[in-house]
Amino acid sequence: MVVTIEPGVYFAGQFGIRIEDMVAVTATGGQVLTPAPKALIEL
Repeated sequence: MVVTIEPGVYFAGQFGIRIEDMVAVTATGGQVLTPAPKALIEL
């Protein structure tokens, strides 16, 4: 089975961001299918 995990942060009246990961659920655990860096980058 594949599920998505979608945590988000929203600032009322300004903006929001959501990061989505797809995870395959197996008999031995989970495997992330969408590996991407999630480090905060300050601009």
